[in-house]
Amino acid sequence: MPPLTPFIEYTAAAIFALAILHTFCTKFFQHLAHTESTHSGLWKLLGEVEVVFGFWSCILLLVIAFSSSTQHAITYLENQNFTEALFVFVILTMAATSPVLYFVSNIVDRITSLLPVPPIIGRYFLCLSFIPLSGSFITEPAAMTVAALLLRTLYFDRNVTTQFKYATLAVLLVNISIGGVLTPYAAPPVLMVAGKWGWDFQFMSSVFGWKAAIAVMVNAFFVSLFFAKQLIGLSEKNAEQPATTIHMPIYLVIVHLLFIVATVYFSHHPVVFIGFFLFFLGFTHAYSEYQDKLMLKEGLLVGFFLAGLVVLGGLQRWWLQPLISDMQTNLLFFGAIGLTAVTDNAALTYLGSLVEGISEPAKYALVAGAVTGGGLTVIANAPNPAGFAILKDCFDEQSISPLYIFLAALLPTICAALCFWIL
Repeated sequence: MPPLTPFIEYTAAAIFALAILHTFCTKFFQHLAHTESTHSGLWKLLGEVEVVFGFWSCILLLVIAFSSSTQHAITYLENQNFTEALFVFVILTMAATSPVLYFVSNIVDRITSLLPVPPIIGRYFLCLSFIPLSGSFITEPAAMTVAALLLRTLYFDRNVTTQFKYATLAVLLVNISIGGVLTPYAAPPVLMVAGKWGWDFQFMSSVFGWKAAIAVMVNAFFVSLFFAKQLIGLSEKNAEQPATTIHMPIYLVIVHLLFIVATVYFSHHPVVFIGFFLFFLGFTHAYSEYQDKLMLKEGLLVGFFLAGLVVLGGLQRWWLQPLISDMQTNLLFFGAIGLTAVTDNAALTYLGSLVEGISEPAKYALVAGAVTGGGLTVIANAPNPAGFAILKDCFDEQSISPLYIFLAALLPTICAALCFWIL
């Protein structure tokens, strides 16, 4: 690929900034779509947060094509790695099926029966603690999908306040981001550096994992306590019903779980997990009576968002990497939290891994900061768009305000920062 000109690099940075600004304006575009009929379809499209980065990446490719050549733009596109975008699409679709939700909701119900709290509070607490921590084993995108669907079924579709929805989603985003660090393969920002830096399961669980578990539990506990009165006030008759009431054949559950396990195991090989996905589609069609509608549209939108982030993020190295390398350890931790909010945390740690001679404390500060800030915005962590896609219809005008999410995520983010930096 020909070297990038300063014009393309500067333009890419400007387009990236416009894309970030656009994510904070999606609520405005959705409002226009509901109040103005002539161009309502266009406003609705621009108001879809999952479309934002894909839209602006197309603008960037057009700039490259016109300023250099079409072949240059195509070559740049072909040099990008879209494996994560494909994986998130596949795992979201698989994890959002009825047999998987039936299995997880039964586990949640069994654990809830052991907790000394009303079941409606117990389930809420587990959706924000147990499931995010399970993301360390089933991957964060799968945990996000399952937790968001259960929260939607049990709470968001009910008569709960807007404050409840934003606070719950914010805690979910933060806890998913930090809950995947018990292992070296489940959290995208950890995965980017674990192999190069030799971080194995023992290292992750002993250095990061227990701190993350404390932060997840504290966040889930306090938000459950804060909304306890509202949760108890929900209709007990509906609240005490299990998330799924149909009889689900055990063999269907096992086969679906095997598909997920195989997909996670081969998550770095799209040629393999896409093949599994095609078999999975055929299997779900064969037993359609036990399935709800597959979330293909939502999965494709999330994949499009992440692919756009890859295209735009690939041209931000020229300013991000020097910024990371110039930071001292203390500043790097808090700087990583802030940078994660406006970039993808996996891209941030990947660029940090390219810095020669980075110290062990700096490695910890970079990764801890990246996962801590992963709940502040929709672009901060790869699974976040999946949570937005699943829950956005439960909010006013079918849109989630990125500004309100940022403000709601500040307290759980501070809690995570304290656990990672002080403990």
